[in-house]
Amino acid sequence: MTERRTPPSSSRRASTDARAETRAARPGSARAVDVRGWVGGIRLSGFMVIMLSLVVLGAWVLVPTLGTYLDQRQRIAALEQSVAVTQKQIDGLKAERERWNDPAYITAQARQRLFYVKPGEVVYLIDNDIDPAARPLEQAKISDTVQEKSSDWAGQLLRSVTEAGLAKTAAGSAGR
Repeated sequence: MTERRTPPSSSRRASTDARAETRAARPGSARAVDVRGWVGGIRLSGFMVIMLSLVVLGAWVLVPTLGTYLDQRQRIAALEQSVAVTQKQIDGLKAERERWNDPAYITAQARQRLFYVKPGEVVYLIDNDIDPAARPLEQAKISDTVQEKSSDWAGQLLRSVTEAGLAKTAAGSAGR
C-alpha cells in the first residue's frame, strides 16, 4: 500500500482547527469564533473572481429586464381583462340589436316609452304615484331677509392657483 500524503493546506487547516478547539475549550470563551481561521481558509483564484464578477454583471443586467418583463405581464393581464369586458359589452349590444329586430319588442317599447296605444284602447296615466316614503322631505322655510356671508375671495383665489400649480399631474392627462 502506498501512503497518502496530505497537502500542505490541509495540515494548515488541521492546525487552525486545533487552535479553534483549544480556544473553545477555554472557560469564558465558549462562544468565541476564530474568524481569522475561517477567512484564511477561503482561497480566491482568478477563475473564481472572474466567475463571481460575471454573476454580478449578469444580475446587474437581468434585474431591470426582469422588472420590465413583470411590468409588461401586468399590462398584458390588464389589457386582456379590458378586452374581456369590451367583448361582454359587444355581446350585450348584439343581443339588444337582435331584440330590436323583433316586432313584438318594438311594439312593447313604443307602448312603454312613448305611450303609444292601439286604436280603441284607453290609457290612464296616474300622477304622483311615488311611494310616500320615497318622496323628498319638505324644505325649510326661506327667510325674507337677505344675509351676507363674509368670504375671503382673494385668499381662495391664491390657494386655488397655488394648488393648481403644485399639482403633480393635470386633471385632463389622467385618462391618457
